[in-house]
Amino acid sequence: MVYKKFQDLQLSALGMGAMRLPVIDGDDQKIDEEATAKMVKYAFEQGVNYFDTAWGYHGGNSELVMGKVLSEYPREKFYLATKFPGYDLANMEKVEEIFEKQLEKCRVSYFDFYLFHNVCEMNINEYLDEKYGIFEYLMKQKENGRIRHLGFSAHGSIEVMRRFLEAYGKHMEFGQLQLNYVDWKFQEAKAKVELLKEYDIPVWVMEPLRGGTLASLSEENANKLKELRPEEKIPAWAFRFLQSIPEVVVTLSGMSNYEQLEENIHTFESEKPLDSKEREEILAIADKMVNGVPCTACHYCTSHCPQGIDIPSMLNLYNEHKFTGGGFIAPMALMAVPDDKKPSACVGCRSCEAVCPQQIKISEVLADFAGMLNS
Repeated sequence: MVYKKFQDLQLSALGMGAMRLPVIDGDDQKIDEEATAKMVKYAFEQGVNYFDTAWGYHGGNSELVMGKVLSEYPREKFYLATKFPGYDLANMEKVEEIFEKQLEKCRVSYFDFYLFHNVCEMNINEYLDEKYGIFEYLMKQKENGRIRHLGFSAHGSIEVMRRFLEAYGKHMEFGQLQLNYVDWKFQEAKAKVELLKEYDIPVWVMEPLRGGTLASLSEENANKLKELRPEEKIPAWAFRFLQSIPEVVVTLSGMSNYEQLEENIHTFESEKPLDSKEREEILAIADKMVNGVPCTACHYCTSHCPQGIDIPSMLNLYNEHKFTGGGFIAPMALMAVPDDKKPSACVGCRSCEAVCPQQIKISEVLADFAGMLNS
């Protein structure tokens, strides 16, 4: 197992994420405890020492099961991470109640790593609002030793991240990003890594395989990679890309079966970062995979929109939603947008299209987006 230095700790470069644990009869809330225990045992034996869960994973049962399984091991032999569930605004006034319950569910007296969960457009104002006392409470728990290291995860835009860091950046010890070779450009992950670097904050990775999308590629793309590294399996390319980014410390993978765990651990037995040619090839593959609406965010369109819609932002979210085949990122971001500025507010006047250098049929795209969101 490759290890990475973080302050005075040695963390396994591969962390076991507990968002996609094996389940019974396809029911996400019914975790297969026996299969999970077998996976955790193997992970321990192979040197994995970082385990990541959260309040909302598996309908609230992930913390319970991971707490039960990990209680069989010496507390000093593993690092446990969980998060304050700010993705639900109803939780903002419950930070103390939730934190105490999490300790109970996980059967521990402290968390090694604790995160502000999912900093995004929907919750940034609440996270920054002192009336909820979230930051103050979590800092107090850190002072009391019940949080060893405080950080955050983010699915929001770089502007949202910047607001969060301007307020709390000097207190954040790590930042967890959706980072993979598709999102390097597509979700501005490269710029987000650079932003964290400005604050000297190391990077934790989530969605390294983008929910499994990067575990298999088209035959054409797979053959291109096999020509470069015949021995490397396709999922490993995503991890090798991350090993090429110096700021990355821990890469979390939500492995849902024993075979995935074995394969990923095998990959992390060594560091084999991509060279410049390999990196160029894999980013070219990513560009072809996305193939979205070619908006360059010139903003000519916005000055001609009678509804005042932020069209470039909507097109960016459309690309994300279409590529993912749904998902939560676009709907989550749109929760912060007034109804009269959402894609459905487009009146189809086509004034924006008359000035679009890319000749995008914006009104049709927004109509399609609105239909996808309502389906």
